[in-house]
Amino acid sequence: MGLDFLDFRILDIIDILLVATLLYYIYKLIRGTVAINIFIGIVIIYLVWKLTDFLKMEMLSSFLGLFSSVGAVMLIVVFQQEIRKFFLLIGSTNITNKNGIFKDFGFSKRSTDALDHIDDIVGACQRMSETKTGALIVIRRQTNLDFVKNTGDDMDITINEPIIESIFYKNSTLHDGAIVIEGDKITATRAILPVSNDRKIPLRFGLRHRAAVGITEKTDALALVVSEESGQVSYIKNGEFKIFNDHEDLLKKIKNDLV
Repeated sequence: MGLDFLDFRILDIIDILLVATLLYYIYKLIRGTVAINIFIGIVIIYLVWKLTDFLKMEMLSSFLGLFSSVGAVMLIVVFQQEIRKFFLLIGSTNITNKNGIFKDFGFSKRSTDALDHIDDIVGACQRMSETKTGALIVIRRQTNLDFVKNTGDDMDITINEPIIESIFYKNSTLHDGAIVIEGDKITATRAILPVSNDRKIPLRFGLRHRAAVGITEKTDALALVVSEESGQVSYIKNGEFKIFNDHEDLLKKIKNDLV
């Protein structure tokens, strides 16, 4: 009688698990962005609404229900960039492979190949910074990057520091455009990236930086840029420049973002 709410069906348990999994995946997608605070606020309001509805607190439940209805439109406006990435990820990723959707849920083996070579990637950027050698490096996370790779030259090169430096050497035929890194391989060179039209990008940043912002706006990839003018190394994620203190701090941030 009073314990009817404990009469769960198997489908109810599956329903709860699927919703929890979806929320966790969305959290992973927007972790580290300003949107995470808004997302947490929306989840709290929704849970309070369902609680007041369950407890038959009609006035508060109606108010929160109205807020939630209006909030759906606000959600689309605030999270339009994340929603675009989410659908791009769903549409461009093979669910069953090691880079697929279920990788984050523990249903497939997580690849640590890229993590093993971050030292080489960052080390190459540091050396190119000293010689003011321009470079643009894209590191795949989950989103399929075939649409970018198709604009350049297919490669299958195991990552190491000298290889990256030789690709971006000023007299190299491969130095124009970006390289794409997937796992422990350089899978494309001379790739052409979508350029961001964001007017908030400082004028001191050139086409390489705009391309890095563009690819990280449209996918969940990470990007590293070495400026040919100043030698400065920039790290871009989710369309934003990430501040780091030194070589070790940059390594730590990239490794955390790849986990």
